[in-house]
Amino acid sequence: MAHFTLRSLALIGVLLLTGCSSLSEQTDETLGWNAQKLYSEAKESMSDGAWDRAIKMFEKLEARYPYGRYAQQSQLEVAYAYYKSGEQASAVAACERFIKLHPTHPNVDYAYYLKGLAYFNEDLGIMGNLASQDLSERDPKASRDAFDTFKELVQRFPASKYAEDSKLRMRYLVNNLAAYDVHVARYYYRRGAFVAAANRAQQILKDYPQTPATEEALFLMAKSYDALKVNDLRDDALRVLRQNFPKSAYLQGVDVVERKSSWWRLW
Repeated sequence: MAHFTLRSLALIGVLLLTGCSSLSEQTDETLGWNAQKLYSEAKESMSDGAWDRAIKMFEKLEARYPYGRYAQQSQLEVAYAYYKSGEQASAVAACERFIKLHPTHPNVDYAYYLKGLAYFNEDLGIMGNLASQDLSERDPKASRDAFDTFKELVQRFPASKYAEDSKLRMRYLVNNLAAYDVHVARYYYRRGAFVAAANRAQQILKDYPQTPATEEALFLMAKSYDALKVNDLRDDALRVLRQNFPKSAYLQGVDVVERKSSWWRLW
């Protein structure tokens, strides 16, 4: 009798599991939809701003119909849906996957552009929190990744309709990266790490020579070398600062004070 009871319970369990599975399949509204139907529904969800639903539709489409133009287009559309939903890492991964699978696709330049935007927005998100964060602690990786991606787009597809905007964003990012390095140099100087401050400032002049940050970088170099008593390098930095930024606020008081004095304290 006990043996019969155990077998009966096992059978009931199997039936319950089967029933749940059938119920799950019945609640899937997309069962029986063809690729065109799935794609149309996903696009409609995107138009409505329902990004999560759109992502699910695109992913189902590719899973059920992995070949053909709808699946290919879905790989690009899902990247945009991830981007709009704020999932930047997923957007980057989807763009990289599309680039790898379809390197000669007519719209592959858009995949590069979208990847750059995802990194770019990640950086803006970090920038938005700067009020509560020491600038010297901010990781510029997102900015560098965005710059490298936009640069690759411009080099590979100079005639792309996304090239001009990519160049503009690259200029912004270069200034942003240079400003970050200035904050780091200033951070070193304030803590008495004068060699590190001078080296960081010198690196700014080498990596970002045409950015506004070079003015303060030269000033920090002069201050750091003065603190280190390396007068010839201090004077060189000061000379370059005066030559390139003759009206710089950093120069106020320098010309009326003897070089041996702590001239920067007048600033």
